[in-house]
Amino acid sequence: MILHTHISGEGEPIVLLHSGGMTGLVEFEEQVKFFTEKQYKVIRPDLRGHGESGGTLDNYFLCSADDLNDTLEHLRINSCHIAGVSLGGLAALLFAKKYPDKVKTLTFSGVFPVKRDNWEESQEYEAKCHQQLMENEEVVTYMNQIHVKSDWKGLFESWQVKDWYPFHETGDVVNLQIPTLCIVGGDSEDEVTAATTFKQLNKNIHSAVIPFAGHLVHNDQPKMYSYILSNFLQNAQAASRL
Repeated sequence: MILHTHISGEGEPIVLLHSGGMTGLVEFEEQVKFFTEKQYKVIRPDLRGHGESGGTLDNYFLCSADDLNDTLEHLRINSCHIAGVSLGGLAALLFAKKYPDKVKTLTFSGVFPVKRDNWEESQEYEAKCHQQLMENEEVVTYMNQIHVKSDWKGLFESWQVKDWYPFHETGDVVNLQIPTLCIVGGDSEDEVTAATTFKQLNKNIHSAVIPFAGHLVHNDQPKMYSYILSNFLQNAQAASRL
């Protein structure tokens, strides 16, 4: 499926994948300005089940990887940098694993390689938060406006299904050879631990901890996130020329 996509700037292509429940248009505003000024073509798709892309939610993550491949082929982009946050981070990682030849660098945030001890508790808490959001008229109006062709309530409900999280994929990174960076917010202890675990699973996965930031690190500290990501891309490109 070809995803509805927002494109800004010209130059080296970088794909930015939004968090769950958002869209390509409503996230990464600061990053778009930063990277277009540095001569990047910034590509922001609406992931499956979000925004104007639509699509079913079955076999979500593998279908999302195929969607990204279809979209890049449609745009005639042979390879790109890819960075995703939260749900977008999961999609980025699975895309890189399935289509490694199309990924120059991989960056993800808010991804867990193993199920932590408090996972069920955190899922129950998120379910309550989602229910409160669905009962808030202002939130419902906003979500209906940005998810023109997608069932955002069905999306929220899909995250409450047991074993929805693809730990079998996120924990299997030992063979990942693409230059990879895991960026996490220092205020999220579980994610700092996750970054350490990724490094233990594959010594080639770099990590960066940004202070005064939580799960959505690109929103909490957009300038620092952009500088770190930019520096990683430059170092990876320099290394590829050696």
